[in-house]
Parts: sequence; C-alpha cells; structure tokens
Amino acid sequence: MHHRLVILRHSKSSWAEPEPDHDRPLNKRGHRDGKAAGKWLADNIGPIDHVLCSTAARTRLTWERAQAGGAVAAGGGGGAAGGTAVHYHDEIYETEVSYFEHLVLRIPETAGTALFIGHWPGVVELAHHFAAEDDHPGWSQMDKKFPTSAIAVLEFDTPWKDLSTGTARLTDFVIPRG
Repeated sequence: MHHRLVILRHSKSSWAEPEPDHDRPLNKRGHRDGKAAGKWLADNIGPIDHVLCSTAARTRLTWERAQAGGAVAAGGGGGAAGGTAVHYHDEIYETEVSYFEHLVLRIPETAGTALFIGHWPGVVELAHHFAAEDDHPGWSQMDKKFPTSAIAVLEFDTPWKDLSTGTARLTDFVIPRG
C-alpha cells in the first residue's frame, strides 16, 4: 500500500505573554499561516487519515487553523468505529525522533496519509530519519531552515510498521504563507 507521512511544523507562536513554553499560543502571523497550511493540505494532500499532534498549545492551534483552511481528518486510520483520527501525544513535544518514532510505526495500516504536527528540530530530524536524501530541491531548503508552518511530504510503499531509516522519499517541501 502506498503511504504518505506529512510533517508540519507548528505555526508562528507568540512571545507576547510570559507563558510557559508549552502553553504559548499562536501570534497573528501564526493564525494566518496555519490557515494557509490547511489550504495547501486540502488542495494538495486531501483527507488525512491519521493525525499525530504534540500537546503544546501552538501545535493544537496550528491544527485548528489548518482545519479552518480546509484540512480534513477523515478518520480512515482512527481505529474502531467511533475512533478519532486526531491523536495528541506529550512525547512529540521537545523530544528526539527516537522518542516519537514508535508513534509513527504504530499508525494503523488502513491510514494511507498521516499528518505529524510537531516542533523544530524534531520535524527536520523526522524527515531525515525516514527519507533518503536525494537531489530533491526540498532537502537543501529544509536543511537551511524548516520554518514555522513548513510542510514536508514523505512517500513510501512499505507498511507503517516497517518504515525505517531511508525507506521513504521526499516528494514535496513547501512553506505556505497567509
């Protein structure tokens, strides 16, 4: 089965209030760019079967803004009837790939497309972990900077549980702006 792992860095967060890092909301640009990311997802990816999202406020709000822009969690990978396609995980917040890799490997096989919403540097590390670097121009852009609201799309033909280092290929890297 053909699969896609879409990696989205949260939108621009606010430093206006002295909040703990985990609780920082999006700023005005983050709201615009999150919606633009959602439009790009809707126009180029289509329904998302399974969403893995950090519990941080800025990632949750990025997903809300992406939905406002048209992104849809279809629920095809949500599990049993009544299950949700969106899953929030503490371990995505400020940890290394090795700590959240197991979340990706446990995505249900029925999910053709999964969205991972996380933080830097984890988002770029995840792309490098699963995809073999080639001549795709997105690699050089991503290695310079994986800015807020940026999206990397990885594709592969193995089951989720068999996804390993270098198994996927980068097919797109975009920076939607609102």
